Amino acid sequence: MSKSVAELEQEARHLPTQDRALLAQHLIASIDPGEDVDAEAAWLEEAEKRYQAYRQGKLTAKPADQVFREAKSQLK
Repeated sequence: MSKSVAELEQEARHLPTQDRALLAQHLIASIDPGEDVDAEAAWLEEAEKRYQAYRQGKLTAKPADQVFREAKSQLK
């Protein structure tokens, strides 16, 4: 007899945080198998480059509310 979704969810909630995150990634990937498997690594690499540029003074930061305002204005 197979377990219900509620039972599986309850069991999964008892897993350590990292294991739950990994399980979530695997489940999402199983729904969308066309996903670019290298995308996460590419985004992490880009984030690291931007962080280093910021630390070296090559980039400046903006407050999040300003970024969201600007993005919303461009969508109109």
